[in-house]
Amino acid sequence: MRRPNVLITGTPGVGKTTLGKELASRAGLSYVNVGDLAKEGELYEGFDEEYDCPILDEDRVIDELEDRMSEGGVIVDYHGCDFFPERWFHIVFVLRTENSCLYDRLESRGYTGKKLQDNIQCEIFQTLYEEAVLSYKKEIVHQLPSNTPEDLERNLDQIMQWIEQWMKDNN
Repeated sequence: MRRPNVLITGTPGVGKTTLGKELASRAGLSYVNVGDLAKEGELYEGFDEEYDCPILDEDRVIDELEDRMSEGGVIVDYHGCDFFPERWFHIVFVLRTENSCLYDRLESRGYTGKKLQDNIQCEIFQTLYEEAVLSYKKEIVHQLPSNTPEDLERNLDQIMQWIEQWMKDNN
């Protein structure tokens, strides 16, 4: 049985991991947090002193995921999306969060200074939505609000309906 691959992207702190894990559980799909995958496999090509974080080796991430993605049924969670092959995903969801809510979430994670401000600006200027639209067919890219627990439930219901319809149409 064919199963879709889903990309959940957006600025850090918008709720990708919460949504992705719950969606995988409900839909019976596998879940990959690219940050965790990189950490486990040490898929880095250096360290960014300014942002105090490792630099992802995108080619190694793609090599690591290729077989799983070709099998289908994978939910991928990452704050960037322009390096993944377009052929991997059947649908892309960009989570969006109001700035005050996002600020509080990032601050609670210990984000400060330039890292905090740059991520807020990224959300204000829709940077990741634009990246997604430029990287994938516009008709498969969808923005979803991610501010409240009610938004989370609505998003889960909406994506589950899409997955169920995709599976009916493709099996």
